Amino acid sequence: MRKNTLILISLAVLSFGLLGCPPKENGGNTTTAAGSGDILVGEYGSMTGAQATFGQSTHNGIMMAADEINAAGGINGRKIKVLSEDDQSKQEEAANAVTKLISQNNVLAILGEVASSASIAAAPICQSNKVPMITPSSTNDEVTRKGDYIFRICFTDSYQGEYQAVFADQWATANNKSKSVAMLTDVKSDYSRGLGAVFTAKFTALGGKMVGTQSYANGDSDFRSQLTAIKATNPSLLYVPGYYTDIGQIAIQARDLGITCPLLGGDGWESPKLIEIGGKALEGSFYTNHYFYADPAPVVANFVQKYKERYGQTPDALAALGYDDMKTLADAMKRATKLDGPSLRDAIAQTKGLTGVTGTITIGPERNAMGKKLVIEEIKNGQLTLAATIDPATGGKVEMNTGAPAAAAPATATNK
Repeated sequence: MRKNTLILISLAVLSFGLLGCPPKENGGNTTTAAGSGDILVGEYGSMTGAQATFGQSTHNGIMMAADEINAAGGINGRKIKVLSEDDQSKQEEAANAVTKLISQNNVLAILGEVASSASIAAAPICQSNKVPMITPSSTNDEVTRKGDYIFRICFTDSYQGEYQAVFADQWATANNKSKSVAMLTDVKSDYSRGLGAVFTAKFTALGGKMVGTQSYANGDSDFRSQLTAIKATNPSLLYVPGYYTDIGQIAIQARDLGITCPLLGGDGWESPKLIEIGGKALEGSFYTNHYFYADPAPVVANFVQKYKERYGQTPDALAALGYDDMKTLADAMKRATKLDGPSLRDAIAQTKGLTGVTGTITIGPERNAMGKKLVIEEIKNGQLTLAATIDPATGGKVEMNTGAPAAAAPATATNK
C-alpha cells in the first residue's frame, strides 16, 4: 500500500512539473473575477543572465504603461498590479516562473517573454491553465501555435526573415555586389534557426546564393573556426540571426580574420550593449527592428520623451514593445465581458486598430499581430541610423532611406 501511495505521489509531482499547476476551471485569477482589489498581471523575463537587457528594457516599458493606465483610472476603477519574475535568461526558469505566477500568485494574464525559446517553454503552461499570455517580442512562428491563449504583438520571423532577404537582394544590387550570403546561426536558439531558414528560402528564391552556413552555440567565445570557413566563400554579406550577447564578438573576430563585408541580423541584436561590445567592428552592419527611436510620429516622440524622463535613457525596441504589450492587455481588459481567462482571451483576439509605439496593433486569426511595420537600422560612426522601412500599409516595399540620419541613439545606456 505504501509503495502504491509513493507511486501516486510521484506521478502527481511529475504532472505538476510538466503542466505547471492544475488547470483552473474558468481560467485566470478567481480573486480578480470577483470584481474588487487589484488586477494581478504576471510578467516573466530575463532581468539577469545572458540576455539581461532584453528583460530589463521590457520591464521598464511594461511598468511605465501600467502606471499610466492606473493614473488614468485603471480598469473600471481597479488598478493593475504587475508581479514580475526573473527567468535568468533560461528556458527552464521561464517555465518555473510562469508556474509560480499562475499557481501561487493567481495572475489573470501573463506578459512575456522576449526570447522565443523561453516563450515556447512557458506557453503550454499558460494554455493548460487558460491564462492568456501576450509576448511582446518573441518572433519565432511556433510561439503562438502553442494554443488559443497565446498571442504576440510583434511581427513574426516568417515576415522578418523574408524582408531581410529582400533587403539583402536590393542592397547587393544597389552596391554592385554579388548576391552571395554566408550565414552563422545559433544551434541552441529557436529564434536563430527559424529566422535562418526563412531567410535562406526567400533569398535563394530571389536568385541569391547561400555560399556557406556555419553554426555556434549561445555563450561561445571563439568563433574563429566558423569564420575562417566563411571567409573562404567571400560573401557580400554575413547573415548572423543571433542575440546581441554574441554578435559583438563575432564581428570583432570576423574583422580580425579579414572579413570586411557588412553583417546583417535580426531584432535579437537590439540592445544598448551591442555597440558597446562590438565597437568599430560593427560599422556598416544592419539589423531589422520594430521601431526607430527618432521616428517623428507623435506617438513615438511622446513615448521616447516620457521614457527618457523616467529612466534617463533612450528606449530601445524592447522597451517600446513592453509598453505596447501592457497597453494591449489593458485595452482587452476594458472590452472583456468579464475578467476571467476565456473572456479575456476572446477580447485580446478581437484587438483591432490599436495605436501603439511600434505600429498599429491588430490581432489576426493565428493570434499574431498583422501588418506591423519593420525598420532596418545601420550602424554608422558608432550610432544607429535608419537604413530602410517596410510598411505593409504602403505595399510592403523596402523603402531605402536616402535622407540625412536623425540624431543617433547613445551606444550605451544605464539600466534601472
